[in-house]
Amino acid sequence: MTKQRELIMTILNQSDRHLTADEIFFLAKLKMPSIAMATIYNNLNAMNEAGLVKRLHIDGVADCFDKIMEPHDHLLCDSCGKITDIKLPHLADTIEEELGTEIVDYELTVHYTCPDCRRPARKR
Repeated sequence: MTKQRELIMTILNQSDRHLTADEIFFLAKLKMPSIAMATIYNNLNAMNEAGLVKRLHIDGVADCFDKIMEPHDHLLCDSCGKITDIKLPHLADTIEEELGTEIVDYELTVHYTCPDCRRPARKR
């Protein structure tokens, strides 16, 4: 694994959220000032193809990269844009049962308003 790819994996593994390529680039520049944006994109694309990370395509949000490769779904706060992992372990089985056939893969994004955005603003 190249130094650049190791750095990208380290950044993703240390993050507690899903990062965009721009965010990864910004963090990578702090550790490796000579790294180019094209290097980030090329490595993320290769890592996605190799099954090391998963690219999340969500309408209205910049593509993010997920380090968790086990099947899971996502919650998207429509107010702040925060993406949170959610596990619905029997959903694939339910879909297969309903369709009467095996599914290869699926992506589910549930839109909601996160607890932070539901809290009333404090009066000043």
